[in-house]
Amino acid sequence: MSYPIPDLASGTVHHAEFEVEKSRFIAWVGHTPSPEHFSTLLEAARQAHPGANHHCTAFIAGAPGEQNAIGFSDDGEPGGTAGRPMFQVLEGAGLGQLGCVVIRYFGGIKLGTGGLARAYSKAVSLALETLPTRTFTPRKPLTLKLDFAGEAEARSWLAGQDIPIEQADYGADGVTLTVGWPEDEPVELGELESRLKGRLQILASAQGSSPGI
Repeated sequence: MSYPIPDLASGTVHHAEFEVEKSRFIAWVGHTPSPEHFSTLLEAARQAHPGANHHCTAFIAGAPGEQNAIGFSDDGEPGGTAGRPMFQVLEGAGLGQLGCVVIRYFGGIKLGTGGLARAYSKAVSLALETLPTRTFTPRKPLTLKLDFAGEAEARSWLAGQDIPIEQADYGADGVTLTVGWPEDEPVELGELESRLKGRLQILASAQGSSPGI
């Protein structure tokens, strides 16, 4: 099933910031297709704001509704006042593969548990309001073998179906194309086989999605 993810290049961060009762809340949102990518985002936030009082976090390193590759942290704030409210905003947005760090500079006035939860939620919401997104389609590798004469026709047909070619290998007897087939769609190559007059072989169809990097 396709779903929206942040349309951000690797290492790029989307920002939002606001102030309440003299405390600054700075939200960093990044594309985090894995927990390791989120760790990189968090480390970058800590290095950019080493003097901040808190670096609270939430991430979903997978599709919306992911239950395993998720996480959140209050980073020293009272339990349940930062990470979980942040995660709830991410979860409610229906996005996948995203992580958020909210950096707080304490302004000297305590906000209370309710005020903290609202502030951290607002920081994430503000960032998501202007976050660029794109549609991600989970794909599985499909390997096709054809002769040289059919390569141009195959490439044209695949492009028309929005099927990306991930690798092309050339040998003495023809071309092997590895393509990214949508996971939730059956492999239907009848039209291409007809165009190539039967000169098409399916060598492999593996399970598992290509990374959304």
